[in-house]
Amino acid sequence: MQEQLAEFFSWSWFLPETFKSYEWENIWILHLLWIIPALMLLRIFVKFLKNPVLELSLPKRAAKNNPWTYLRLIPTGFFFLALVMIVIALGRPQRSNERVEQFTEGIDIVLVMDISESMDLQDFTPNRLEAAKSTAVDFINGRFGDRIGMVVFAGEAYSLAPLTNDYQLLTDLIEDISFNMMEAKGTAIGSAIASATNRMKESESASKVLILLSDGESNAGNVDPLFAAELASALDIKIYTIAVGKDGMVPYGTDFFGRPQMVESYLDETTLREIAKIGNGEFFRASDGGTLNSIFERIDTLEKAEIIENRYKETSDYYRIYLFWGILLFFVWLLLKSSFLNNFLLD
Repeated sequence: MQEQLAEFFSWSWFLPETFKSYEWENIWILHLLWIIPALMLLRIFVKFLKNPVLELSLPKRAAKNNPWTYLRLIPTGFFFLALVMIVIALGRPQRSNERVEQFTEGIDIVLVMDISESMDLQDFTPNRLEAAKSTAVDFINGRFGDRIGMVVFAGEAYSLAPLTNDYQLLTDLIEDISFNMMEAKGTAIGSAIASATNRMKESESASKVLILLSDGESNAGNVDPLFAAELASALDIKIYTIAVGKDGMVPYGTDFFGRPQMVESYLDETTLREIAKIGNGEFFRASDGGTLNSIFERIDTLEKAEIIENRYKETSDYYRIYLFWGILLFFVWLLLKSSFLNNFLLD
């Protein structure tokens, strides 16, 4: 009880910083703070016009400008302060503390990246693989709440990372990807899809996505790419395929005189289109780094996690403090109204 009374008598309630921190339930009532002094000034003006001549309590020898006569204003001052406190209380000063909780319906995504020798071609800067790695890192860092896994493949497939929310781990693993990770040569697209499917078969996520990035035709592995795509589709895995590179002559290294060497590149676009169709996804063709970035941005837009947001607002009222002061000052005014202070008045 003593602590509560001490809190009510704290001067901190009347500091400007305190009033700036409030939210007002009935902010329009605060306009009375301007009306009250206007009415009191009007009252003084009316009394001045009446030119009162009846002297009370003051002897005739007292000068009219005796400073003691200003004591008569003290009761009026307490009445004015009481009105101000009551108006503030009616304005309902409050403070709100809003708490936000976010839940996400995450997506499971597996990135399947081709690291065969053809990814070393230099129609991308510095080559196809490095461009794909950089874009994949940007894609991962732009996700929120999703589990992401990684499969790399050449002549065989290798699961580089399980489904995880540790995006820093994924970034580090992707940066370490190189052409010498696998001895088997070729492009085993079917094995890669099967490996990614195996990673997601136990997933309970409402949405499962496989992003396949390759620049060649499937010529290795013991799993047919279309059969692997049908298996993934049966498990409700959506497949996006990205064909990286250009058909025809593309740069690869330099000759003895430092001039760019050109080699022929062939891309089996038909198979990648069919895989995307079976997987209820989309096929994309990336012929340069800018297009590749745009494709990943497009996929990022299509596959967004559902974020559920709950807001809790706790509101504390502080009108009781100002109502208490208003009532207290009103009773002080009642006491002073009939005291000797009111007799220092020429009325």
